[in-house]
Order: sequence, then structure tokens, then C-alpha cells
Amino acid sequence: MGRAFTLRRSFGYGAFVAMSNLAAAFVLAAAPADAEAVTIAALGDSLTAGYGLPVDEGFVPQLEAWLEANGADVDLINAGVSGDTTAGGLSRAAWTLTPDVDAMIVTLGGNDLLRAIDPANSRANLRGILEAAQEADVEVLLVGLEATGNYGPDFKQAFDIMYVDLAEEFDVPLYPNFFAGLLDAAGVQSEVARYMQRDGIHPNAEGVAEVVEAIGPSVLALIDSVE
Repeated sequence: MGRAFTLRRSFGYGAFVAMSNLAAAFVLAAAPADAEAVTIAALGDSLTAGYGLPVDEGFVPQLEAWLEANGADVDLINAGVSGDTTAGGLSRAAWTLTPDVDAMIVTLGGNDLLRAIDPANSRANLRGILEAAQEADVEVLLVGLEATGNYGPDFKQAFDIMYVDLAEEFDVPLYPNFFAGLLDAAGVQSEVARYMQRDGIHPNAEGVAEVVEAIGPSVLALIDSVE
């Protein structure tokens, strides 16, 4: 751009100036307007918040970096609170869904599972979050978890199926298991510890990277649905 202005001053010809202005006008008319970044709120618990990790190694920063490396213009808001249950997420949903939020990733239920909260209650809370998003006209990616068998088969079935049922009820995409990428990378149960922090609950930075690599395409699809 600076070279064009230099040429204009050097020659000073009216025809050159007119042609330059015409060319500039053509470029401006042909170019699409700059698209604003898609703002996504990641509503969740410690898995979203990045518990036990340096700030830039948590789920949200790693996911945002992955999305940008794959061509997305996106701003991710870390709305993860360590220890939050689905009830806590529901209590925060309304003020998380500010007017500038275009989409939301919902990753909740882990603490409900750890506390053996009745899946019927967890389902009702997740439904409330999805209703709030629907009312705000915000696209959602629902991220599920798979229960262990600690509380019996009935509990596991009720917990696992609630994500599937709610995704169908609200017609939102479902990413079935937050840990899918990590488990695939581990291959066998004995290797899972390599990707986990010492507490055996939260992924380490390498584990988060595997989670992000796997869920990233689903978030790209979420961005496309907004655009």
C-alpha cells in the first residue's frame, strides 16, 4: 500500500490517480466483508477449566490453538469451574450466554458421576442448560461421558443414555465421550496412566492434546453451523 501512494505522488498524473482509485474501489467491492470471530463458551467443570495444568496447557487454550491452526477464526471462553455439577452449570448458564456468545460446548456430568447423583437429576439439569441455549438461539455441542460400572448397570445405563436422549430431543450434535481421544491414544487400559495426572481423574497436558485432536473436528463443525 505504501508503494502505491509513493507512485501516486511521483507521477501526479490525473489519469493514474483516477485509475488507481477505480482499481481500489473494485478491490473493495469484490472483497468479502471481514467475518467476525465466532465466540464459543465452554461450559464445564475441572476438565474444561484445566485443573492441575499451567494456563496455556488446559483444554480451552489447547483447543483454541488447534482450531486456529485449522483455519478457524474463533474466541473460546473458559466457563469451566472445578467441582461443578450439572446443577452448578445450570445456575451459571444464563449469565454465561451473553449476547456475544455464538455457540456453547457443554461438558458436564463428571462430578455428578463421582458423587453418584441420580442421573434423573443430572438429565433435568442438562435439559435446563439446553433450554437456555435454545432460548438464546445459541448453537450447542453436547459432550458426554461414559459411567463406570461402580454403581451398577442400571445407573450406568441411565447416565450414559441421558446424553444421547437429550441430543436427540434438542437436535444438537453429541460428542459421546470427552475422553475418547485419550483412550484411543492409550490403546490399552495399562497405558491410560501415561496421559493422566497423578490423581487418575484429570488428563495431563499430553492427554489434553489427544482429547483436543479428537474433538476438534466436531468443534469445527459447530463453528460452521454458526457461520
